[in-house]
Amino acid sequence: MSKVKDIEKQLLAYIKSYKKVMIPLSELEARVPGDVSYRQFAEAVHSLEKGGILARVQSHGENGKTPSLAYTYRIKKKALRQTLHDEIQRFQLTVHPVLKLGAYLSLPEEVWQQDRPYIEKIDAYLKTYGLPSEDVPAPERAYELVGDEKWIVEGNGKEVLERIQLWERLKIIPVADPLMLAVNPNAFQHEPHFHLIVENKTTYQALQPVLSDTSFTSLIYGAGNKIISSIIHLEAQLHLEGQAHRLYYFGDVDLEGISIWYRLHQKTRAEPALPFYRALLQKPFFPGKETQRRQNEALTAFMAYFSEAEQHHLREMLAQGGYYPQEALTTFQVRHIWRNASWTAD
Repeated sequence: MSKVKDIEKQLLAYIKSYKKVMIPLSELEARVPGDVSYRQFAEAVHSLEKGGILARVQSHGENGKTPSLAYTYRIKKKALRQTLHDEIQRFQLTVHPVLKLGAYLSLPEEVWQQDRPYIEKIDAYLKTYGLPSEDVPAPERAYELVGDEKWIVEGNGKEVLERIQLWERLKIIPVADPLMLAVNPNAFQHEPHFHLIVENKTTYQALQPVLSDTSFTSLIYGAGNKIISSIIHLEAQLHLEGQAHRLYYFGDVDLEGISIWYRLHQKTRAEPALPFYRALLQKPFFPGKETQRRQNEALTAFMAYFSEAEQHHLREMLAQGGYYPQEALTTFQVRHIWRNASWTAD
């Protein structure tokens, strides 16, 4: 690259980051090293003019040197955007065909510049090995792709892979916290295996001592939203892969608790633990959840498990900003329900 082209590249990089529409000539001059001659600098500026990036503000006058430059330039933002589009489209022609760069055409240029080094590494990996055929944990795949095992889990790797439409194709096992659970050895020999997931720690601690009095294989602490990702470890942690399992969920009866159940249900077909929920509905509800977001799809799916009278009660309660915390049932009540309810009937 000639020195003038190198100067032009430096100036263009600065212009792209410049927030104002008008830029003084002095700002441009301050961007070049001291060993650059005026003629070299002027040629680089003229090249940016010819490329439609800069336009002279004639009313501000010119410096009168040879070659002459304007004291002020207008930055043509539209032309700048077009240069970015051209760069991305040229790059698209050189990378592995599964890499899709179209998302960057509408994103800020800094996103493209930040992501490009990673895209280049991913491109090199794909051209050498192709798409992977086996699932591996996120840190292992991150190290293979970009040489940094933390890039996906702790960095922005997932976002980059989603932008280039590769996340679903790279067979990545997300890293999730291990399940927090207690097991009942007496139930390991019987299928299907029943598992009770409870949203809150208080209910988990109340039920754990009587697990062996039930037909359940495990009691799982859901820890709110964490259960959505950690449930993938259930069969492996219990060494019960390939066997039949049936999951029940018991959480707070509010819009957030119902939403957690629904997302888990979509993933694992977990059923509401109706004996617990029905016991809650016999009690007065609590006020204080007026501001929670309503997810109609989750609410409709949850309501379908209840009778018409129960559905009416739930709607009235939620409409008034009410809720039932799990803790509304005493330790004695939740233990009695778990031991004595019928859990095997469909």
